[in-house]
Amino acid sequence: MDQVIVERADGIVTVTLNQPKKKNAISFEMWERLAEVFREIGANPDDRAMILTGAGGNFCSGADLTGGSDDPRHQLDKMQYFGFVGVALHEMPTPTIAKIDGVAIGAGLNIALGCDLIVATDRARFSEIFAQRGLSLDLGGSWVLPRLVGLHKAKELALLAEIVDAKEAERIGIVNRVLPPDEIDEFVHGWAMRLASGPPLALQMSKRMLNSSLQMSLSEMLHWEGMAQTVNGYTKDGHEAMAAFVEKRPPEFKGR
Repeated sequence: MDQVIVERADGIVTVTLNQPKKKNAISFEMWERLAEVFREIGANPDDRAMILTGAGGNFCSGADLTGGSDDPRHQLDKMQYFGFVGVALHEMPTPTIAKIDGVAIGAGLNIALGCDLIVATDRARFSEIFAQRGLSLDLGGSWVLPRLVGLHKAKELALLAEIVDAKEAERIGIVNRVLPPDEIDEFVHGWAMRLASGPPLALQMSKRMLNSSLQMSLSEMLHWEGMAQTVNGYTKDGHEAMAAFVEKRPPEFKGR
């Protein structure tokens, strides 16, 4: 059984963590596959949006800590794949949505936080569980979490390692939308279709600038905004947007 399922339709690629008996805990082989998949999606212009989700009513319970005792690789070597996955997901130009039901715990939460948007069911639960396991944050959690919720709230989540329900996760800025379980599929698909039909180059540049904004000054960001708008103005998609506006019709963006 494939532990990472990749499906494509209408410019949307859906990546499903598929180890439901373990609440989609991610094995080392899955980390390797995810790093490969994220790089492939980022390099494929036909993949206009990505949905990351889990099978069997849960998103991800973190890293799979069972088994692997006969694996000859050093733990540090294995941990490198956490970094590969985190960087590949963060640097992917493709807009991404995490669709969460059930638990998003530990590395499972942090891989969701690496997505651009997060939509959860009202029964979803979240936790930076690491401290309860004698561990520290990983998969980029120490980088992305304070940027989402602020430094002191991030310390509360990391040091106390409590479970946060979906409503609280939405309130503190971890989740964009909370929906009943029977509504989430349609809602996420609608968002993904909007992303997939958007202007790919413009969305990619906006995403990169937002991700870089906290490391740059206002003057630097204004420079990059000017560069991006200049590029947009010379793309075929930019011309199409203007023509569609004049002709009072929806634009059809091609990524050129």
